[in-house]
Amino acid sequence: VQLVESGGGSVQAGGSLRLSCTASGYTASAKCMGWFRQVVGTEREWVSSIVTPNSTSYADSVKGRFIISEDSAKATLYLQMNSLKPEDTGMYYCAAYWAVYCAGDSRPTVYDYWGQGTQVTVST
Repeated sequence: VQLVESGGGSVQAGGSLRLSCTASGYTASAKCMGWFRQVVGTEREWVSSIVTPNSTSYADSVKGRFIISEDSAKATLYLQMNSLKPEDTGMYYCAAYWAVYCAGDSRPTVYDYWGQGTQVTVST
C-alpha cells in the first residue's frame, strides 16, 4: 500500500488548508485511515481518524476546526483545516491499517502504512 499526501504549505494564522492522501497498491476495501502530525524532536501526534460507519474522531486540539473525510471511489482521504494556529505547524502524515471495523484508533503503532508527509507551516 502506498500513501501519498499533498496540499501542505505555508499560511497565516486563521487561514485554511486542505490536505489530501491518495492510496494505491491494494485490492481490499476494509482499511482504516487517519491523520497524524509531528514536529521535529517530538512524538507523532494523532489528529483525526475515520470511524465506521460514517463517523469521525478528532483530537481535542483540532476539534471544531478540522474536518476529515474520505472519497472511497477516489481512494482519497482529506483533512480540511480551518482557523489554523501556529501550534498546528508540523509534518502531517496519512496512515492506514486493515480492519473490518474502524474504531478511530489514535495509537500510531496500530497503523501499518504511512505516507511521506506534507509540511504545514502556520505563521502569526
